[in-house]
Amino acid sequence: MERRRLHKAQWHSVFSLMRDGRELGAALRRAAALADQGQRAVALRECVDAYVQVIESDGVCEFTGLRLLDVWRYFRHTWNTAYQSTPGRKVWLLVRDRAAPNHPVIGIGALGSAIVQLSPRDAWIGWRADEFLAQLQKRPTVIWARWLKKSLRSLIGELYVTDFRAERVLRTGELTKPGKEVVRRLRALAAEEWRAHRLYPASRSHKKATNRARDADWKGEAQQHLFRAKRAEHLAELLEARRALLLAKFQKPTAAALKRILGSAASRRAIMTVLRYMKAAHVGVDMMDITICGAVAPYNALLGGKLVGLLLASPQVAAAYNERYRKVPSIIASSMAGRSIRRSPKLVLLGTTSLYGVASSQYNRLKMPVERAGGRRGDELAFVPVGKTVGFGSFHFSRETMSQLEVLLAQQGSGRPVNSIFGEGVNPKLRKVRAGLDLIGLPSDVLLRHGSPRIIYQVPLARNFREVLLGLASRATPIIPDRSDSVSRLVSYWRERWLAQRINNRTVLEEVERHTLAYPVKHGARVPLPAVSSESGPLFAELTPSDVNRAHSAMAVTRHGAADQPARAAAAASPA
Repeated sequence: MERRRLHKAQWHSVFSLMRDGRELGAALRRAAALADQGQRAVALRECVDAYVQVIESDGVCEFTGLRLLDVWRYFRHTWNTAYQSTPGRKVWLLVRDRAAPNHPVIGIGALGSAIVQLSPRDAWIGWRADEFLAQLQKRPTVIWARWLKKSLRSLIGELYVTDFRAERVLRTGELTKPGKEVVRRLRALAAEEWRAHRLYPASRSHKKATNRARDADWKGEAQQHLFRAKRAEHLAELLEARRALLLAKFQKPTAAALKRILGSAASRRAIMTVLRYMKAAHVGVDMMDITICGAVAPYNALLGGKLVGLLLASPQVAAAYNERYRKVPSIIASSMAGRSIRRSPKLVLLGTTSLYGVASSQYNRLKMPVERAGGRRGDELAFVPVGKTVGFGSFHFSRETMSQLEVLLAQQGSGRPVNSIFGEGVNPKLRKVRAGLDLIGLPSDVLLRHGSPRIIYQVPLARNFREVLLGLASRATPIIPDRSDSVSRLVSYWRERWLAQRINNRTVLEEVERHTLAYPVKHGARVPLPAVSSESGPLFAELTPSDVNRAHSAMAVTRHGAADQPARAAAAASPA
């Protein structure tokens, strides 16, 4: 990335996408010296004029010719934490600055599939049992009664059952009027299929369907051991819920009928089963987690991370996500249904956590009145703290420990319980650690508790996000309307709220000016690399005649601009 390449008759490298702090600092000093607020606002826009660039797999930077994914990855390596790829849906983006040549990178961001289980967040949304049942008991309306009946019908209807019928596991009439016996048969089948999956996981076949979701054989995927086990398990739970509701005489979805069944423990369990599966249908589609959000030097000194956070919540990013996955089959839902299931996404909520147990300076008090972006007066775009994680996870287990546990789990005669197959279960690393620790008799619950809780933030993008996530609403009502100038309005608010204040601080401007692209490059957005042997050797060495000839040839080639020097010192020369 640091090696110069010829693009449109000019030499470029990743350094071309870094802003020289001396130039930016000088422009900010001139803006700070202006007394008139109108002139100052114009000057600040000429200093920083940000926009969002959503990255497609084949996207190329028009100014440098570099692949946008490579640019993103390069700057990600300047983070303190290592990057690990995760399965599921993804949106990567760059925030760039059109106020400078080559539109340098201000920061990077990424959205990924949301964490499935997060108790404080689930309570805040209304997905947790206690809060949900309390809401129903307070307002047992006909709307909720219809939701219960319709949701249960659609959840059962999306399961492939042809093979179960052929094998007489599911008999005539048992879908609509289930008894105890069909639930028992399905659970026995699920246990048998789970044992078969652990012995014969068919990882290649599953990964082929994951990588080629648009033309996968979903009926064949549904009949793999993994999804036969999941289908039998899910159908058993859903039919048991239907049986409980029928026994409670919940046939017509009325408010009175809903109020009556809330007094039955079996009916309450049935309602919670429906809620759990409705949550699973929406958590991976209509909400995403902010997995990467931050600014690179010199913009980080100007609170550019807050700008990236605001822009991740912009209508442009939501629209890009919705469009990207609008026609993409849901892998797990399609594998369970035996046919292509496309869930039209409606991105209504973003989530993230602080890096540590204290309030994140990047997300703390990060909010803006959406009226500034064309939204309704009184509404707010905000990173809302909703609680803390419990400090439980697997990030503190090293790669060496994981490799040993992998070997240990592979030696089990009963097969591997975790095979890192998409759809097998959430957080495969945590499940591997737990299974391995349990196998050797160590207390997994104690060792998985790392004691480093993080603050949970949620960012509503729609006024009716709860209704969408619960399955009550089919359309979202965005907080910020998707207009052509929505992003520029968010950027304008950031300049007014944060940038205008930071430029009054001399220490901040000195920090900005510290990042220089003059040779030798000393810039905080440059990835620190380990020393190369040719750079750390002795100052003088014995050279043979052939060494001297090669050196002269290389110098001649470099003078004529016909090739790149492989040595990092030569490659790091300023694009200017």
